[in-house]
Amino acid sequence: MSQLFRKTLILASMAVLAMVQSPRADSLDDFKNLSGKLDIAGGTAHIPVMKAAAQDIMRANPKIRITVAAGGSGVGVQKVGEGLVQIGNTGRALKEKEIAKYGLVSFPFAIDGVAVAVNPDNPVTSLTKAQIKDVFAGKVTNWRELGGHDAPISLYVREDGSGTRETFETRALDKASSTDKANVVNSNGAMKTAIAKDANAIGYVGIGHLDASIRGVAIDGQKPTQEGAASGAYPVTRLLYMNTKGQPQGLTKAFIEYIFSEKGKVLISKAGYIPYAKK
Repeated sequence: MSQLFRKTLILASMAVLAMVQSPRADSLDDFKNLSGKLDIAGGTAHIPVMKAAAQDIMRANPKIRITVAAGGSGVGVQKVGEGLVQIGNTGRALKEKEIAKYGLVSFPFAIDGVAVAVNPDNPVTSLTKAQIKDVFAGKVTNWRELGGHDAPISLYVREDGSGTRETFETRALDKASSTDKANVVNSNGAMKTAIAKDANAIGYVGIGHLDASIRGVAIDGQKPTQEGAASGAYPVTRLLYMNTKGQPQGLTKAFIEYIFSEKGKVLISKAGYIPYAKK
């Protein structure tokens, strides 16, 4: 992890803890005089937060309809850029060419880590970064070489355009690509299902998606926790972004403000992420 990125995460987590906002009315009051439809698509890591916020808002005002779809970060960029949705989510920062092509504006709202994950029955609990690079390059193909059972490694990766994949390959693999012999899945949910059903599987998910069905693996002794991601101790980290075409207005703006509200921070924390202070 670069020193600049580490410093950014540390300052962000400190800012979240230190931030004191002035008293205000229930932030759902902001939606009382609004109506219409808001469409959101993109990164799958964002879905628990987006859906929870959407449910809060639609319960408060039935005149508002909010849809939340997946598709990955690349889809989020394309759909919001082409005006097919009002918010396109990405698990990575926008590329300069994407900003220039579509006129997009980013709103980072959460800190997330990406965890190497295995089946709970796998005895391997920790790997070095070098071992992980060899596994995903296809150089190590049996768990025996890593201190596990004598069994072939079932390798799973995310699809091209996934923000989770880009973060993992950039920070865990030092910008190397995974072998093209790996199994490809299209969401964090699909990755969890594949690993949970395959005793010899290894893949990666956002830390917020770790649960009893899969187990995170320590990297160079650092366990995959959001606290470690926020402090910079855990090396494979990222920010989660909402992106709009130009500055948001109306219902879109109100939704983004809700994500940054105190209630929004609760939703972010419940999803397993660390709230990121609005700049």
